[in-house]
Amino acid sequence: MHRRRPAVFLDRDGVINRTDVVAGVPHPPRSVAECEVLPGVPEAMATLAAEGLPLFVVTNQPDVARGTQTAVAVEAINEFLRSRLPIDAIYVCYHDAADRCDCRKPQPGMLVRAAEEHHLDLPGSFMVGDRSGDVLAGAAAGCRTFLVDLPYSKGDRCSPDARVADLPEAARQIVDIVRRRKASS
Repeated sequence: MHRRRPAVFLDRDGVINRTDVVAGVPHPPRSVAECEVLPGVPEAMATLAAEGLPLFVVTNQPDVARGTQTAVAVEAINEFLRSRLPIDAIYVCYHDAADRCDCRKPQPGMLVRAAEEHHLDLPGSFMVGDRSGDVLAGAAAGCRTFLVDLPYSKGDRCSPDARVADLPEAARQIVDIVRRRKASS
């Protein structure tokens, strides 16, 4: 029996890589050529990994279901990110809201699946996202939640455990929490 361990779940677009915001709505990169890792993200992820926290990306990619993006392009972007960042696994939901699947955030399906496959302690884990769906999925899975407060997330109605400017700020807070837990155990 494996001992369950805490992890960090990360939304992809807007948390790890830059989005293209059009009329207040963020859009993912269309290709690897458009994929730009945000400043401070490699260092933040390295810090989390050095703390012994596995890193899982959980990302909705509904443009595939809508026919405006291909799964091949999404997977190429994911591989590009995995080749440059300490990501343990990437979970993708290709459905649109009308599909009513259990994997599309705000449902916790991707987090639950990762927890089952990698023996993770969800109540000890963290979810970092830039939309209410990320926060709601993390909360539904029992994780502590962080909302990266971007202009397009200002109107999101959710109650994260913390609002942060970016992944580096979330990583600093997560490391503090993990170290306090270790000191008190």
